[in-house]
Amino acid sequence: MLSFLPGPLIALLSITLTILNLALWSLLITVFSLVKLLLPLPAWRLACSRLNNRFMQGWLHGNALVLRLANRVQWEIVDNSRLNPQGWHLIVCNHLSWTDIVILGDLFRRRLPAPKFFLKYELLYVPFVGLACWGLDMPFMRRYSREYLLKHPELRGKDVETTRAACTKFAHLPTTVINFVEGTRFTTDKARQSRSPFNHLMPPKAAGLSLALAGLGEQFEKIVNVTLDYPDSPDRPFRDLLFGRMRRIRVRIDEIAITPELRGNYVTDKQFKRQFQLWLNDVWLQKDQHLAQMKGATTQPLASSSATRAASAASSSSE
Repeated sequence: MLSFLPGPLIALLSITLTILNLALWSLLITVFSLVKLLLPLPAWRLACSRLNNRFMQGWLHGNALVLRLANRVQWEIVDNSRLNPQGWHLIVCNHLSWTDIVILGDLFRRRLPAPKFFLKYELLYVPFVGLACWGLDMPFMRRYSREYLLKHPELRGKDVETTRAACTKFAHLPTTVINFVEGTRFTTDKARQSRSPFNHLMPPKAAGLSLALAGLGEQFEKIVNVTLDYPDSPDRPFRDLLFGRMRRIRVRIDEIAITPELRGNYVTDKQFKRQFQLWLNDVWLQKDQHLAQMKGATTQPLASSSATRAASAASSSSE
């Protein structure tokens, strides 16, 4: 709609509207979260949580409006899902950019309950974002290097406790949990440094996903497997979105059934941990092949067995 304007002016308007949208809904969420904290009556807390979820949906609708105002997007969607807007769902998705959050919100804002993310701890201190996400009971995850954990072994397993506590809070209202299991945004340099066995993905980290399934596995109806690609904006999709340069968005949505074999004790059961990592790496191998098809890649997909073993080794070494 605003595509006739110069790029810098579109960016200025997009950034202004995005900040105003974020400020409005985060302020409302923060206010009612503080009220919930000060009046810890179960019925009142539940009512405030339900209202905060509505505010979260309002934020998603605002983001979708900004996306459409600034860009003429051609959507290419393959949707193999049937979703229940009143159920619990777990979304796994490849991670390319901040744009992913906007796109996922746009795709599912009318189809699924308000989403909750597993966030990096540093985001707690981002203006507007941190307090709002705290008010929505989203878990903030700390990431420690292996060297740091060797020096501070008492911190090992903290993310496990955080995930379990978050899943307990999610059990009271229909929830969509979104997990970017790669743990970081994909770039060619990062993939090379991590020795990723995939052509278009980082190695997946299985721990958080497994713990979410263990905590809410019986309530989750299914895993929603989303694959995203920005074919005309491979390097800086968020900047292109703000400048009105986002032209195409490719999406594939698949369902994965949650079987009893996917629920177990990831922390203490080594056999289950190995089996879960192999399962997730097979999912990621298929996602990598889907991305190759989306991109029209000429590279040959990696052999299933070798990619699975390599990704499993990378996943084990990072957790």
